[in-house]
Amino acid sequence: MPEASAPGPLPQRAMQSATITETASGLELPARVRALPAGLLRALALGALALIALAAYLLFPTFPTYDSFYALLWGKALIAGHLPDLHVYRAPTEHPLAIIFGALCSLFGSAAPRLMILGSFVSFLALIAGIFRVARLAFGEVVAWIAAALMLSRFYDVNLMIQGYLDISYIALIVWAIALELQRPRRGGAVLLALLAAGLLRPDAWVLSGCYWLWWAWPRRHERARVARYALLAASAALIWVAFDWVLTGDPLHSFKATTALAGELERSHGISAVLSSLYPFAVRIDKAPVVLGALLGAGAAIYIAPRRAAIPLAALVLQVAVFIAEGAVGASVINRYLLSACALAVVFCAFALGGWSLLERSLRRTLWMAAAAALLAYGALNVLETFHISELPRTMAYHEDFHVDLARALQSAPVRGALARCPLVSLPDNKLIPDARFILGAGHARILARSQASDQAAAGSFGLERALARGSVAVYPLGAAVFFEALVDPGDRALDQVPPEGFRLLYSSQFYAVYANC
Repeated sequence: MPEASAPGPLPQRAMQSATITETASGLELPARVRALPAGLLRALALGALALIALAAYLLFPTFPTYDSFYALLWGKALIAGHLPDLHVYRAPTEHPLAIIFGALCSLFGSAAPRLMILGSFVSFLALIAGIFRVARLAFGEVVAWIAAALMLSRFYDVNLMIQGYLDISYIALIVWAIALELQRPRRGGAVLLALLAAGLLRPDAWVLSGCYWLWWAWPRRHERARVARYALLAASAALIWVAFDWVLTGDPLHSFKATTALAGELERSHGISAVLSSLYPFAVRIDKAPVVLGALLGAGAAIYIAPRRAAIPLAALVLQVAVFIAEGAVGASVINRYLLSACALAVVFCAFALGGWSLLERSLRRTLWMAAAAALLAYGALNVLETFHISELPRTMAYHEDFHVDLARALQSAPVRGALARCPLVSLPDNKLIPDARFILGAGHARILARSQASDQAAAGSFGLERALARGSVAVYPLGAAVFFEALVDPGDRALDQVPPEGFRLLYSSQFYAVYANC
């Protein structure tokens, strides 16, 4: 429908200029807050949020998750002058920018894992600021504050942040690329640079870079040299990643092949029908049902009232959903984290459903919209009361600290150190604890094995790993809550790998780990 027919008593319904933002900037706010300059208010809010994040970082010292720990180990190898060995059991996909950051963190020795987490906290702050900016540029100040508050309350994202998942950095870069484009349409270089950095964390951004280059180049006339420069910039992330694979493994397509194979092994890829059927439950898990409903309503309202303002964030949202579907269709992993960037943009449209009335002058339509927004807000509050328990997040944060610290104590205890001096081979139930143990012991992958790998090879008729472990090894067994976080996690994990074999004697036991040895 043409924008001129959009609802509301605005004198100029096709209004797409900064006037809308100005109309929305001071609505029904307390007088003292309204008196503050908008820029100062934003700076104060971001500063307060940064202080809260710093306090949480210091009070709850969590440690990186699997992918981030491997990025740290591989970066450490680069600093030491060695090529990282990517051919390890159930290795995660390497992400060039994460490895570079891991290399920088590794310069600080034992503090490196905590610096990885700090990077994730900073990325989350950048994500909040980026969401605010996207919403403000598109729909005004009121929607921006609501969007920032909604994003801050996405505890799925907060949980990933405290574990150091690189996805937080990725979506922050994507959101800022959109903000840069909204600030100056067809901006070109700055947007492509942000997408280049994102493309070194996840290949999804390669598609975004290519589509953005087409959007920038067509149908306008540009100098051929500039078009070629930007085309190279758009393709740079893919070229760098392929070169990374080629240098480290000799196979330029290693990442794609390894990721597809691992997705099949862990039963994370099920074809196009499974990808489509996963969209709604994944979105609900990340954003929760009220936000998903609000995003659908807000997107429809934005298209009707301000289609030109909604065009860029909505196009980015649709494109990222399409990439998620395409990845699953070609055999890549189908996991909810890969929908995070789309869900972050969905928050902007939910914020429009809650605050888009600010674009209208006082009228019955605006009053009805505000009432509907209040109903949606009440639904969200009820959903939070039913599904969220405030104690869950601190407990999760404590687990991630306790698991790592307890493992370090176990491996560095006197009885275990004595056994490691006699037989340096260490076995763990599966792949989950391998990067932690490697960092704690400063050991290469050949010294630390997964019992699930030995079991898989034995089932296939190869008994080399089982014999090596039987000849003399130190075996770590998670206990209590750690079993369900670190041992029995993936479909291939077996309960029998949690049972010490005959001939192994107990060396050390704590709340979360028991260590046995047969040497």
